[in-house]
Amino acid sequence: MSGWLSRLAVYFSYPFVRYALIVSVLVGLCAALLGVTLVLKRFSYIGDGLSHVAFGAMAAASLLHLADATVLILPVTVLCAVLLLKTGQSARVRGDAVIAMVSVGALALGYLLMNVFSVSSNVSGDVCSTLFGSASILTLTPRDVAVSVVLSAVVLALFLLFYHRIFAVTFDEAYARATGLPAERYHLLIAVIIAVIIVMGMQLVGSLLISALVIFPAISAMRLFSGFRAVTVCSGVLSVIGSVTGLVLSVLAATPIGATIVAVDILILLICSVIGAVRRR
Repeated sequence: MSGWLSRLAVYFSYPFVRYALIVSVLVGLCAALLGVTLVLKRFSYIGDGLSHVAFGAMAAASLLHLADATVLILPVTVLCAVLLLKTGQSARVRGDAVIAMVSVGALALGYLLMNVFSVSSNVSGDVCSTLFGSASILTLTPRDVAVSVVLSAVVLALFLLFYHRIFAVTFDEAYARATGLPAERYHLLIAVIIAVIIVMGMQLVGSLLISALVIFPAISAMRLFSGFRAVTVCSGVLSVIGSVTGLVLSVLAATPIGATIVAVDILILLICSVIGAVRRR
């Protein structure tokens, strides 16, 4: 144990490891806040679809040699979130069909672009790193951390500012509409926030695994609590614990960061399920 602690002390003496820790906490917290709403509204598929869109945008950004890929990835992902929500409400095309078309199309086009136009000698490695996360989280600069802090502050501010309206739309949309609340506007707000969270989390766990940070903590918290506020707070705490624990374990064991964080989230879900079952008995 003392050996592990001494190794951790050495690792966290490096600024890039501290930067990774800060970003993992911010991403985990922001992802968990909206996860409860997405699970209850059955909007979980939106996060999965947008993660594929972000992969396609990442491929385009790498081909354009952009110094900051977020400049392209963020607006493209937000725009697709708006379009998916609007198109999904159409009577002619079901929402799940739209998500399937966009996600598979973006994934295929992104992979095609990276193979046809990439100058890298290791295209497969680049694709795997983008999809499942890589050690790039350990190469974050102070500017990357500052961007994450700003985006996290925006997400937290929007969630707290519109908390009661999000709560109303989540639990009783018909009543919310009857009282004059513009439900479509808040659906749009939720979709935009999720798009921002996905862009933030790509460096941490990759575009394919980011949905796990949104869904797993929410489901885990629902095993322990029933109230919306309690579930939301618990989800945030569990998500931060999972992100930090996964990051530390990946650094110590030299395992993939994204997959390790998701594995920890799965373990937390199993523990919460057992505790919930015992409490119900």
